[in-house]
Amino acid sequence: MSQSIVIKGATVVNRESQQVADVKIENGFVVEVAKNLKGDLQLDASGCIVSSGFVDLHAHLREPGKEEAETIETGSRAGALGGYTALVAMPNTDPPQDSVAVIDFVREQGKRAGLVDVVPSGCITLGRQGESLAPMAELSLAGVTLFTDDGNGVQDAALMRRALEYARGLGVTLAQHCEVAELTKGAVMNECSCCTDLGLPGWPAIAEELMVFRDIELVRITGASMHFLHLSTKRSVELVRAAKRDGLPITAEVTPHHLSLTQELLASYDSVYKVNPPLRSAEDIRALKDGLRDGTIDAIATDHAPHPRRDKEMSLDLAPPGMLGLETALGVVLAEGMCEIRDVVALMSWNPAKIARIGSTHGLDVAAGANANLCVFDPELTWSVDPDRLASKSTNTPYAGKTLRGRVRHTIFKGTATVIDGQAQK
Repeated sequence: MSQSIVIKGATVVNRESQQVADVKIENGFVVEVAKNLKGDLQLDASGCIVSSGFVDLHAHLREPGKEEAETIETGSRAGALGGYTALVAMPNTDPPQDSVAVIDFVREQGKRAGLVDVVPSGCITLGRQGESLAPMAELSLAGVTLFTDDGNGVQDAALMRRALEYARGLGVTLAQHCEVAELTKGAVMNECSCCTDLGLPGWPAIAEELMVFRDIELVRITGASMHFLHLSTKRSVELVRAAKRDGLPITAEVTPHHLSLTQELLASYDSVYKVNPPLRSAEDIRALKDGLRDGTIDAIATDHAPHPRRDKEMSLDLAPPGMLGLETALGVVLAEGMCEIRDVVALMSWNPAKIARIGSTHGLDVAAGANANLCVFDPELTWSVDPDRLASKSTNTPYAGKTLRGRVRHTIFKGTATVIDGQAQK
């Protein structure tokens, strides 16, 4: 029998209730939520929040094929330290996640690491090339519930319509990277007056918004579920808001960096700020925050994208886009101060678990009988980001040296403490 764990004195945050109590865990499940509980391992959580563990809808774990930047084990450890108990692994690996063999490999590597549930997404098209559909039925039978070509938007509207029709029949969700590629060739940063001043090629907002509009209309005629990845512009939020008013089965996410960093940072020519989609304007950030507050945007996802140091040290036009996110997401969100704690848990746990279709084991209320996938965090603790102390194999964080507010203290995964007092346990 595994040891019992008691989380002592935290504020337990659930959908319809909030109370200061102890949480007792045995054999992988919450067995009691009450005062003055005892257990084999007692974790102090005074001044902290205990909630269901976070679920990241958008993590690049790089394995197989790009292990120099990250492995499933190191990415899982970063996730656990960030309060995550499940990570949806993006399919732009080498080989890509367009076959059952690769899906099984990713899932098994996640089980071997044993730190979070690694949930492989599948490609919409073979090789993410946008030319022919991946074997969606076969991948669905292997347990894939979310399909995306993330990093590429599916450019062919007829192919995307067919993918949505298949997805509806299979009962799975397509997640779209919204980018009309012909409008972003050579682009480095958001198209704005400052990109002209800096002499950097501009990435127009319309490149995202045209695809958001197109796919909303494709959802309208197919009835399939669609999830929009990393939205970044004011108009994208408005389009999704209108689609939801029409009752369409659409969800959307935003990243912490698109909520906190603006396009002006590219004036430094530092490629750590280069990301896809690019950092946008202060007006766009306000619209994204409004979208979170009114329910237009359903989830906060990291788009954790590690890169080797030498790649990010290339010139701005050649360096790959992407930033780390798993360990800093909570601190960035709380530092922005735009949401109440319950809303943060909804955006980082309850809603993404539902979108990823893992709500039977993740994103549950902290109550007797629930799977013990939990996060304990101090919402007031301030800390400074040191890239060399992060668990990721890479160091490309835009928050290096920045002070964030809110940090994970303990993480419980399947009833085992993977993080205690901010330290990974394996």
